Amino acid sequence: MRLLEQSLATFVCLSLLTPLPPGWSQTSMPPAKQRSVSTKTRPDYKSDQLQGDARILHALNRFTFGPRPGDVGVVRSIGLDPWFEQQLHPAALDSTDLNARLAEFPAMQWTPEDLLFRMPSNAIIRQVIDGKIQMPEKGALNAVYENAVYRVTEKKQEQAQKKQLALNAPPAANAMNGSAATDAERNENPTPMTRDPFATPLPDSGPMMASAGAPAPTAPAFDQAQITAVLDLQPQERVYRLVTMRQPAFDDFLKSLRPQQRAQLEAGLNPAQREVVGALENPERLVVEELTAQRLTRDIYSSAQLQEVMTDFWMNHFNVYLRKNEATPYYLVSFERDVIRPLALGKFEDLLEATAHSPAMLLYLDNSESIGPHSLAAERAEMAASRRPGNQKKMREGLNENYARELMELHTVGVNGGYTQADVTEVARILTGWTVERPQRGGGFEFDPNRHEPGTKKALGQKFKDHGEMEGRELLHYLATRPATAQFISRKLAIRFVSDDPPQSLVDRMANTYLSSGGDISAVLRTLYHSPEFWSTATYRAKVKTPLEYVVSAVRASNANIQNLRPIANELRSLGMPLYGCVPPTGYNWQASTWVSTGALVDRMNFALGLAANRLPGIITTWEPADDGDPANMLADSIPTPESEESRLESFLVAGGLSESTRSAVLQQFQQQSAQMQPVSAQAPQALRAQAITLGREDQLLAGLLIGSPEFQRR
Repeated sequence: MRLLEQSLATFVCLSLLTPLPPGWSQTSMPPAKQRSVSTKTRPDYKSDQLQGDARILHALNRFTFGPRPGDVGVVRSIGLDPWFEQQLHPAALDSTDLNARLAEFPAMQWTPEDLLFRMPSNAIIRQVIDGKIQMPEKGALNAVYENAVYRVTEKKQEQAQKKQLALNAPPAANAMNGSAATDAERNENPTPMTRDPFATPLPDSGPMMASAGAPAPTAPAFDQAQITAVLDLQPQERVYRLVTMRQPAFDDFLKSLRPQQRAQLEAGLNPAQREVVGALENPERLVVEELTAQRLTRDIYSSAQLQEVMTDFWMNHFNVYLRKNEATPYYLVSFERDVIRPLALGKFEDLLEATAHSPAMLLYLDNSESIGPHSLAAERAEMAASRRPGNQKKMREGLNENYARELMELHTVGVNGGYTQADVTEVARILTGWTVERPQRGGGFEFDPNRHEPGTKKALGQKFKDHGEMEGRELLHYLATRPATAQFISRKLAIRFVSDDPPQSLVDRMANTYLSSGGDISAVLRTLYHSPEFWSTATYRAKVKTPLEYVVSAVRASNANIQNLRPIANELRSLGMPLYGCVPPTGYNWQASTWVSTGALVDRMNFALGLAANRLPGIITTWEPADDGDPANMLADSIPTPESEESRLESFLVAGGLSESTRSAVLQQFQQQSAQMQPVSAQAPQALRAQAITLGREDQLLAGLLIGSPEFQRR
């Protein structure tokens, strides 16, 4: 830009200094042209394209989860176009800080099989009780299993007692007594599970918990002296003490802890030790919490922001509900880590095939249970049933069309893609045999030829010969290369990044790029980025943030230091958008109509005030002035100035581009709440007093009001 300005200036100077041709003068111009010059005035040109820092801020709001302090200056220094190209190549970006934070969740690097072994689901524990799986013999992992067995059997006992009460009959002599199955009741060849337990080894000697077959002892009451004795132990000894606690004493001990004592229990533990404690308490819940925590950590702190935004896009596009079954959370770890994120900016066909082979998807949409009507497995099932007259079992499985339908309607060509119900049935036949090996144990994709429907199929006007698994891969290639798929994917991307109703001209150009590049998502995004429709002033702050975008952008803008991600996950649940929590396969809707309501706006404002005032446990906001002095990034640059007068507040609101009505409402609320503020007590916790000095109470209120403003809720 500067080079262009210098060139124009040079051209003007040269024009002024160059002599006119002989006989040429102002007075020698034709009269008509003289009148034209003297009487006509050209109106000032007004571009409908964003300019300057507004252009940078627009890109940051669309291609990231919101700017952090100083981001505008960084982009300005390297140039907007080079910055965007960097985002398209996430592997080259610095991830040192992010990796250090992700190291807090070591279990998120395990395979589904390892996760289910080390953090057993209730399904695994039921197999242990039934004798189908052998319990680990010693160490921390033995304690994890023992605790889980106790809770499952206790729950069964409660259910049995309730059933007996409902029948108004005395409990049967053989009712559940809280014990696991005896050796005689177990299968002859239980599957051993004897791999090494957690990364941090624990002593194997010393008193262990009572075996699952023994009656649980009565738990003593824990007084504060006993609790303090445990909390005062060194980290390794503290964890060992928890491992060796008998049930139900362990559960009673945790229930006896106050919130501050619970934090003290985990203080000083390394990540592996914290996972041991979490697994002792509830292994399934620990997996879900870490899955959510690592996702939020990436959204907030990753420098590869476009990759994370696109990971969110594809996780929503290929939605898998967290609570489909007990194995789903374990498979979701690998689904996001190994399938979605690495391919988020690559070829769509690669991503489509990876999701189609993913156990998470096959289980969620029931394709793992689908059996061809004329397959060998179906014939065997019919023969087996015929041999049991009077005791025939209805086949649980049959041809399942769920995945076939969503593959076309939601993943590729779209609901208007030209397919029929007959096509759905044929696609389901093509995909029979695509299943999961031992899903309750964390097995991977498996093609079972016995379940596959034999013969040639015809779907979407194409014939697919009987090639086993290859039929499905040919089908996926065909769907990925359809013009309807190019239109469907391009429109969804345009809705996410441009507007709720994107121009068809933009969608068409993106679709053309999709087809010419072989479905290269980076190329499609590059077309979007360079389009005039994206940079139109009409698109500026025209998108309403989803709850995820709003909460994460608020945390990023506040430069928060987060030690506890549970409040953020809880806020997403309260706002109606829990991570991995969308039940239908459609995923969440990104359009404003879904998220704009009076109640939702009030909830967002309450979160903003709580965040700014450091009322969320484990989250401390650190408002720092940015180096670039960017007035558009008002939260980062303006709030922490020493003054806190009302006139300064009004100048902030104007500098931030807030509307007059919003400025008036914010000023009124600021006046009311400022009048009610009390000085920070000298008895307040040291951390709170230090934070109050760094950021005045009025400034905290101001920050909360700005984060909750309508303008900040747009991107």
